[in-house]
Amino acid sequence: MTSAAQEPQGRQLVVLGAGVMGVGITTLALAHGVPVTLVDTAADVLPVARDRIRQGLRMAQLKGALPEGVTPGELTEAADPAEVDWEADPVAVIEAITEDAELKAKVLAEVTTAVAPGTPLISNTSSIPIDELAGAVSRPEDLLGTHFMNPSYLIPTVELIRGPRTGESVLQATRKLLDTLRREVIVVNDAPGFVTSRVLHPMINDAARVVEEGTASVEDVDALMQGCLGHPTGPLRTADLIGIDNLVDSLWVLYRRTGDEGCRPCELLLSKVRDGHHGRKSGRGFYTYERAM
Repeated sequence: MTSAAQEPQGRQLVVLGAGVMGVGITTLALAHGVPVTLVDTAADVLPVARDRIRQGLRMAQLKGALPEGVTPGELTEAADPAEVDWEADPVAVIEAITEDAELKAKVLAEVTTAVAPGTPLISNTSSIPIDELAGAVSRPEDLLGTHFMNPSYLIPTVELIRGPRTGESVLQATRKLLDTLRREVIVVNDAPGFVTSRVLHPMINDAARVVEEGTASVEDVDALMQGCLGHPTGPLRTADLIGIDNLVDSLWVLYRRTGDEGCRPCELLLSKVRDGHHGRKSGRGFYTYERAM
């Protein structure tokens, strides 16, 4: 008898946003037999996302991250939320657009009118408080947050954020979905940055500031953090994986909501964003990569 976490799910998952995180979450779900409708309104994004999903599935297979005996889910693409078959009763909706509270609130407010009450509305965010978004939706009890790491299909642990108005039934339904995706779930309460971003992102900012001030090179900062403190990749290589533009967005969210000067993005990070050096996805960040992710 197979476990619930191994059984393919017939109900679709709707993912809004085909950027780095939307693609990663879609790849994870497809790998575990969950059909996905991936939505992005930018005309040129979905074909690129399709290729990146194929690459991600191959990478997951090479890394042994695919469950055995599970037929991958079917991918459907939509260029507008209105094209989604909402009558099919999705298992959940995951919003994974850019880290902009106003845009997230607008998208969630539109979607909440299309789905049945009790359907989990999940904002995948690294830093925006869930209750801040809940004010924009008609059923705040259906809204909660996730913070998947990148790449979602290789990193098994997920922050699940319970907002002050999140209902227990929606929380449990989301846990069940994440169990199906074989994720280790850690439920945290709502706050700017939650746990991982509140701790990690100011630390990366400090690491970049150390380089900016000339104390050490990028490579030496990462080597010291790896060799002395056990950081798996080093903070600056991690910044490249997160996306330096995404990191800066998150730091601004933290700074504006906490007033912590340590969260104000340093000039080195800001200059890399201005120059388009966003990390692995652009081919260059603190390090140079042969191809963009």
